[in-house]
Amino acid sequence: MKTTYLAKPSEVQRKWYVVDAEGKALGRLAAQVAAILRGKHKPTFTPSVDTGDHVVVINADKVRLTGRKATQEMVYSHSQYPGGLKAVPIGEMLAKQPVKLVERAVRGMLPHNRLGRAMFKKLKVYAGPDHPHAAQGPEPLEVNG
Repeated sequence: MKTTYLAKPSEVQRKWYVVDAEGKALGRLAAQVAAILRGKHKPTFTPSVDTGDHVVVINADKVRLTGRKATQEMVYSHSQYPGGLKAVPIGEMLAKQPVKLVERAVRGMLPHNRLGRAMFKKLKVYAGPDHPHAAQGPEPLEVNG
């Protein structure tokens, strides 16, 4: 009788990928990057083990927002003090902090536990086309969107 394969952390082979975000829709980009960080594209995927790869996202400042999200959708933060709720339109955040916006979108699609925090550490986001990870030999990865 065959048993179910469960990956061990010591057996995981990690690759590096570069994703160009220019002209890509934010949500679709974030969903596909999150799947790679989790390792769902591998046949050895195990939900309780971090089997994912490293992802470098470049040109985060050229990501696309569809519809009227730029003005209607808000990004909320709270200072934990009374009356400390801040709301910023997502278009304004894209103009001022594009790296933070992409990171926030991807983080929301990862598990909300210590495993998800470990997966998030493998994400590197840069506003422009340059990144310092050329020594890792990242492969270009085409995402739909």
